[in-house]
Amino acid sequence: MKITKNSVVAVSYELEVEGKVADKAGAENPLEYIHGTGMLIPGFEAALDGKEPSDSFDFILQPAEGYGEHNPKYKFDIPKSSFEVEGKLREDLLQVGRLIPMLNSAGQVVQGTIAAIGEDKVTMDFNHPMAGKVLHFSGKVESVREATAKELEEGLHGEYLPQEEEHHCCHHGEGHECHKGEGEGCCHHGEGHGCHGEGHGCHGEGHGEGHCCHEK
Repeated sequence: MKITKNSVVAVSYELEVEGKVADKAGAENPLEYIHGTGMLIPGFEAALDGKEPSDSFDFILQPAEGYGEHNPKYKFDIPKSSFEVEGKLREDLLQVGRLIPMLNSAGQVVQGTIAAIGEDKVTMDFNHPMAGKVLHFSGKVESVREATAKELEEGLHGEYLPQEEEHHCCHHGEGHECHKGEGEGCCHHGEGHGCHGEGHGCHGEGHGEGHCCHEK
């Protein structure tokens, strides 16, 4: 069976970025998705269209075909006080390169990467971590089958169903505090530092975690 729209596809793959392996999925635990539903970045799906089980692939995606160019407008300076919890600065969170869930001005959870840490401010980058990167994918199609009516309605893993909010957000001072799990990722995003535009978090809702070929 060839890969067409609404096929359930399983692939093993390796992603190389700037000469280093950035992501991979082995045959024993392949990436599964429903083809043509926007779960993966368009360039990835386009390269696999029409392939069959056991077919290999090896292709390169330019930024425009992947996560777009890096946009400096999505970098913001946020007061260090935004990372205080009950009046205490969360020094453990302040590490350059760390990904932190935050609330934007619209009350949406977005993922930001700490780009720089100053004396009284933190520079957050809300571009996708792979923005501006050339993506080199190689791998193999492990299986292809038709999606069931239930999978098309609910998603392969129920991702189209209403999801319980994973982040517990509350007001704290003049900003918004955002908790994830048992106190991990605690932060708040002060007013006036909203992120604009769509698709600048790490992964879109319902697209799983840990795979760089997932849609923005």
